[in-house]
Amino acid sequence: MSRSGPAWGLLMALIVLCTALLPEAASASVKYSTYTKDSRGNLIWLQPAYFPLGVIGQSLSAPDPNNPNATASSPMKNPKDIFVDAKNEVYIADTGNNRIVHMTETGELLRYISLPASPFNKPEGVFVTENGDIYVADTGNKRVVKLDASGNLLQEYKRPESRYIPETFVFDPGKVMVDERGFIYIAVHGGYEGLVMLDPKGTFQGFFGANRTVLSPLDALKRMLYTKKMYANEVAKRPETINSVATDKNGYIYTVTGGTASTNQLKKLNIKGNNLLRSSSKPFGEIAPWDVPIGPEANGKPQLIDVAVDQSGNMIVVDQQFKYISHYDASGNLLYFWGGASAVGSSQVGLLKSPVALDVNSRNELFVLDDQENIVQVFRLSEFGQKVDEANQQTLAGNYEGSEQPWRDVLRLNAQFAPAYLGLAKSAFRKEQYEEAMRLYQEAGDRQGYSESFWQIRMLWLQNHFSTIASTILFGGFALFLFNKLTAKSAFREKWRSRPRTKNRLLNDLKLSFRILKHPIDGFSAIHSENKGTYLSAAIILFGVYAAQLVQQFATSFAFNQVTFVDVFNTFTQLFIAWIGWVVANYLVSSIYRGEGRFRDIFIGSAYALVPYIVIGVPLAIVSNVLTMSEASLYQFAANAMTAWIGLLIFWKIQNIHNYSVGETFMNIFLTLCTILVIGVLIFLIGGLTSDLFTMLYEMFQEVTLR
Repeated sequence: MSRSGPAWGLLMALIVLCTALLPEAASASVKYSTYTKDSRGNLIWLQPAYFPLGVIGQSLSAPDPNNPNATASSPMKNPKDIFVDAKNEVYIADTGNNRIVHMTETGELLRYISLPASPFNKPEGVFVTENGDIYVADTGNKRVVKLDASGNLLQEYKRPESRYIPETFVFDPGKVMVDERGFIYIAVHGGYEGLVMLDPKGTFQGFFGANRTVLSPLDALKRMLYTKKMYANEVAKRPETINSVATDKNGYIYTVTGGTASTNQLKKLNIKGNNLLRSSSKPFGEIAPWDVPIGPEANGKPQLIDVAVDQSGNMIVVDQQFKYISHYDASGNLLYFWGGASAVGSSQVGLLKSPVALDVNSRNELFVLDDQENIVQVFRLSEFGQKVDEANQQTLAGNYEGSEQPWRDVLRLNAQFAPAYLGLAKSAFRKEQYEEAMRLYQEAGDRQGYSESFWQIRMLWLQNHFSTIASTILFGGFALFLFNKLTAKSAFREKWRSRPRTKNRLLNDLKLSFRILKHPIDGFSAIHSENKGTYLSAAIILFGVYAAQLVQQFATSFAFNQVTFVDVFNTFTQLFIAWIGWVVANYLVSSIYRGEGRFRDIFIGSAYALVPYIVIGVPLAIVSNVLTMSEASLYQFAANAMTAWIGLLIFWKIQNIHNYSVGETFMNIFLTLCTILVIGVLIFLIGGLTSDLFTMLYEMFQEVTLR
């Protein structure tokens, strides 16, 4: 067939049709349940986890150099770090003023710490040990200093000397932490090698907790194809640098990473440097997706800037980009996040302008340092936050029964809080209330727990009914065998075998679609050569595929499908656009690429090739309700077999309808996919231009009518 006007006319018709049917992009739904959104997209906090106690650090004073008997206002300037010691006293690295501010937890100034003999130069980190020693990351002077409790210089740590340190390494300390052994961990600006670890004497012990280099698929392709010389000219890929470091009473070391990292931004390291937080598919299981605190602005990457650990071992991280504070328990389960950006041009208590550091005191009160407002906001746990912490500690300790009442109190305050359902589900599972556990696990979004509960229910049912099932299978099979033997030559079976075949065209065409499953080459050849098949039968099969999609979404077990809302219209629109796009693109390519098939052949054959989706998809959705995740390989095998079967049928359809060789068939498929991509780009461009045109016409109409 030659390139013709009608073919390109169909292409333009497809573009216009798809533009009209293309659904609007849906806004991302909120994943965690501490807030919801109203119809305008504004956040509605269901239950606050923290309440603001007040602001400290905004009215500091110092001796007036012009009048020794008076004081002058001396506000903080661009502070970068905060630390709360064992006595709940607050230390702040006041970077812009080259000093350390020491105050009480209520904000009363105790002193300014400086080194007159060797002044600080833009210090960005501070840490205080239990015995009162003060460590300062003196960034501008490229050193870390150790002071006694009175502020006297005890030791100075500069760039360590070691053959294991690259010559290009620049020692710009940003944050500092000291463990119970006296070992010093220093987060260095631009130090992709990890934390610099020094012993108490300042001897270099190695790099600790380094991040891995993240390579994109393009980088991997370059490594495969480039020569060593070509790859040497590429910009070197380095791991992201660690922004901050903290420790807890158990000696674990916590780091946070921002930059372009999308995973492993928060780490909990043991003494060997092994990360104890591992990603998992369980949404709120023993180890949940803690990698990044996904907030409402899920279209960007959080920039974690600091981490603190409260008295319960919960990890608290602050995101400098979206201004949210996220809380994870000791196992890495996300509990909740809260906060948000303060309005431009105003200060709002509870909201943040530029959070750079945080810490907690012995009462789990949270101190958040803002380097734009030059203040510290103090927060306390609300009743909701206290109940969540109490209940979660019981759950982590394995006392599921003891956690029941606190979790119920949490649900009384916030009926949509998923971790509460998870805690109650674990308690129900422990008490062997498996049906209730299944329901609660589903509410919590935990497919693994749901599957384990169902496994217990199925096992108990099989134990109670095994003899009945085995007897039914045995005697039923034996009875069927006898029936076949005794009636093999009976008149009614012979009459059934010789019954007249229907001459109804539609029924025969539908039978052909199923015969293609066994004899695809003969079936597709019949469509092309014998004019078998009709548009009506193809439309019926397409409707069956659409119905099968709905059945899969509605009937598939929660263990294999987490879809909670089925958009019937959206499902139809997506199926229709994808299928008609394939048909038209394949017809256009075949018209140019020596194809012999007509449009009707492609239309009908493409529909018949989707029959396995009905034959396998519907039974698979039903059978999934008696499977657990331990049989997920069987489910996945059947799903993959269905996909492969459809792919082979499409291949044979193209080959036989267009009379192609194997190589020509592959080329046709490739060109068809490219054409679909071009159609998609054209739809996008025409849709955008049409929208702009209507906007311009509407604005012109308003301009004319308002004058």
